[in-house]
Amino acid sequence: MEMRRKDRARDEGFSLELIDRCSHGVLALNTGEDTPYCLPLSLVRVDRSLYFHCARQGRKVELMRACPKVCLTFVGGDRPAFLEPDEYTTYFQSAIVTGTVHEVTDDAEKILALRALCEKLTPQAMDADQFERAIARSLKATGVWRIDMEDISGKEKAPKIQ
Repeated sequence: MEMRRKDRARDEGFSLELIDRCSHGVLALNTGEDTPYCLPLSLVRVDRSLYFHCARQGRKVELMRACPKVCLTFVGGDRPAFLEPDEYTTYFQSAIVTGTVHEVTDDAEKILALRALCEKLTPQAMDADQFERAIARSLKATGVWRIDMEDISGKEKAPKIQ
């Protein structure tokens, strides 16, 4: 899909940096019905893939298995503003990713993804023993999914420098 406001389009490097900065993104799934299903997820990027963890069953898992094409949205720098004399606006940064989701079944890849996610979200708690104990306790019960990014677009509206 072509972006209407081309002056706000940003390159892939901008989008990847924004994804890396965001603590979560919103995943949109096809339900096969009139209403899509969207939910926030904690995600981490490893090269051109995004990883997240979840329960091994439930609506989200069923939908991903039935229709693995997904869309994610990341938002950063969201700041409403009023500009004199009479303009309301919002300054923002966003990235949209489309791709295909795959269940990760290989333990080594699951551990890589979970380690990357923990390093991103809780770097202060990455004592090697703590992480290894958590993996030993929960790896088999934890679902891990990988989204192979196929299209990435970024957009930004920033204040004009006077």
